[in-house]
Amino acid sequence: MNELLNKRRAGVLLHITSLPGEGITGDLGSDAYRFVDFLHHTGVTVWQTLPLGVTHADGSPYQCLSAHAGNPELINIDWLVDKNWLLVEEKCLECEGTAKFNKSCLISKAFAGFLERADKHDKELFASFCEQKAFWLDDFALFMTLRNEFGQQCWNQWPDAYKERDTKTLKVFIKRLEQAIATIKFEQFVFFQQWMALKSYANQRGILLFGDIPIFVSYDSADVWANREVFKLDDNGEMSVVAGVPPDYFSATGQRWGNPHYNWLFLKKTGFNWWLERMHTQLEQFDILRIDHFRGLEAAWEIPASEPTAQIGEWVKAPGRALLSAIQNEISAIPLVAEDLGIITDEVEALRDEFDLPGMKILQFAFGGGHDNPYLPINHVHNCVVYTGTHDNDTTAGWAAHLNDDERRYVYDYLGNPATSLHCALVQAALASVANLAIIPMQDILELGSEHRMNTPGTTSGNWHWRFQWEQLSSDRVGRLAHLINMFNRKP
Repeated sequence: MNELLNKRRAGVLLHITSLPGEGITGDLGSDAYRFVDFLHHTGVTVWQTLPLGVTHADGSPYQCLSAHAGNPELINIDWLVDKNWLLVEEKCLECEGTAKFNKSCLISKAFAGFLERADKHDKELFASFCEQKAFWLDDFALFMTLRNEFGQQCWNQWPDAYKERDTKTLKVFIKRLEQAIATIKFEQFVFFQQWMALKSYANQRGILLFGDIPIFVSYDSADVWANREVFKLDDNGEMSVVAGVPPDYFSATGQRWGNPHYNWLFLKKTGFNWWLERMHTQLEQFDILRIDHFRGLEAAWEIPASEPTAQIGEWVKAPGRALLSAIQNEISAIPLVAEDLGIITDEVEALRDEFDLPGMKILQFAFGGGHDNPYLPINHVHNCVVYTGTHDNDTTAGWAAHLNDDERRYVYDYLGNPATSLHCALVQAALASVANLAIIPMQDILELGSEHRMNTPGTTSGNWHWRFQWEQLSSDRVGRLAHLINMFNRKP
């Protein structure tokens, strides 16, 4: 077991976009640092976020345009002003429109200021960043520039020469749009500078950053365009099967994610190099990582691309043992958590346990079935992570409100009829668990209802927009959280 996961700790689940602030979405500015201070003050030592990648129009951090790049929408503009790369008077009305804060315009202006006014040290840092990240950054910057050129169409809709990465055609394009490509690289440089500064601040205050890796990548991504051999695609680059999960707790028709499946034969022949590069990028940004849909490393649900839902498909084996062995050999002690929810087989549990990875226990799932329900606190083990709920669940207050009288009576009976609201009792039960790590979504700390949930699986609108406000974090709530963390010995 990784030593970071071998101590009793408390964590909070909050994505960067859910932070308060003036922009249309939370970012890596002062509110992120204030949030770290709040965690430190209460004794929380883990901050879990969702993936940080560049999202598509729907805003889902689980369908990104790159497995490596950071989302420039998370960049804090005031930082660029403080660096004197962006002048205050350049923050024009067009860039600060009421509908959307046009950060790409401002970052482009900041890049011009960087080229003109940055000192030698910062210019050397940028050059070094571009050199060290070239293995993904060159393709990503070219991909994004092409995507802008072709009206945000998916790469399989581009003219053949660009779709097929014709060397001569791309060389002419790169020369013609050299500045635009360099601006994309600058965006990534700024993102990583800001993220790593926040990580350093958090680590100095004893806070570990806990990230999330979607097991699959989006078809419309730089990764698939530049590495078609890594994925199951036909000669035209099209998918015959797509990823998802069959019907389960979340959806009666399953979830058809639409991601391409991996060409595991190719990956094994290359020593899983693509995956190892991905892990290195993530471990640079985070102290702990969760592999979303871990069971897909043992077997993944393949859905015919022609099917509109995930009801029809088959489980296809994956070389999870070989992949995790390669990661372990490369990284040594793996600070990984296995998202082992849903349809879990003995083989999946054996794979998780062979590499001593903590699984997940969701208390909202605990009170249906009998005594052998794996999510019940009596069935928790030290090497697991307990949650009241995740970003895919209702808030715990919302969940409690939808219980019938018998269900509510059973939960209260199990938890000892506490003289508190049911959602607060579930937070206390999570922190009291024997699990080494307990994670509480920020909505549950703030005691918020269903209208504040982050995501509803199987839906495509109305998700990923939730943000909290500082005034919701009353002194009573801060004090209660700090008290529970101390009482249940979660300050390592």
